[in-house]
Amino acid sequence: MLYVGMTNELERRIAEHQGKQIKGFTYKYNVDQLVYFEEFENYNEAFQRERQMKKWKRNWKVELIENKNPEWKDLASNWY
Repeated sequence: MLYVGMTNELERRIAEHQGKQIKGFTYKYNVDQLVYFEEFENYNEAFQRERQMKKWKRNWKVELIENKNPEWKDLASNWY
């Protein structure tokens, strides 16, 4: 399962997902690994990118991930 979302504090958000603190999509589908992320200077840019990616086909997202993280390693595995 792939999840696209945005946050203003990535480490906090990852901790929430891993700790199953928010009952929603990521809780329901057990999504708790960070395999790709982008950083933006402002909210509007991030929001537009999120909306764009949510419309993408799954294989487009997979290709984007595999270009940067071909082994699908959890990029947040050593944050805590």
